[in-house]
Amino acid sequence: MMPAPAMKSGEITLLLQRADQGDAQAADRILPLVYDELRRLAAAKMARESPGQTLQATALVHEAWLRLGGDRQPRWENRAQFFAAAAEAMRRIIIDNARRRKAARRGGTMEKLSASATGFDIPAPQLDDTELLLLNEALDNLAAHDARTAELIKQWYFVGLTLEEVAKVMGISERTVSRDWAYARAWLMNEIERLRT
Repeated sequence: MMPAPAMKSGEITLLLQRADQGDAQAADRILPLVYDELRRLAAAKMARESPGQTLQATALVHEAWLRLGGDRQPRWENRAQFFAAAAEAMRRIIIDNARRRKAARRGGTMEKLSASATGFDIPAPQLDDTELLLLNEALDNLAAHDARTAELIKQWYFVGLTLEEVAKVMGISERTVSRDWAYARAWLMNEIERLRT
């Protein structure tokens, strides 16, 4: 999935800068551009979640938008900074939801919801709540020692960007993304195994 044509690399950055300088028209144009892109990414992400997922893409985007500040957005330097913050917000929402579902299993039943399928180049695995919580803890541990690689995984797994899109958003080469992705995958697998014991 490629970004929408309206989300040209420099356009969102320019609009963010203009809005920060008080340009009301730029501020009005940001929300539709960003919201549509986040909605597509969230729908793709939710389609790859494990069965039993109760969080819908629209709810994920709305909650992420509110956590990012809603109508009172902080100053965003560029598109990469915004999407990094959005990835972190979506990650926290998905993890919080997994924790709630895991706690509710002791006495409740959850309704199964699904989203449409996507065509990502390297699909993220479907994880049950226990595995998702292990991934989250391992990712926090990775971030403590390699923040950029952890951010790459957040963009790929929790936002649903392809590796090519991650490279564009993070402003690094696709070659670097591929190398970091391979490293992160091996590191996280080892860390998850360590956490299980």
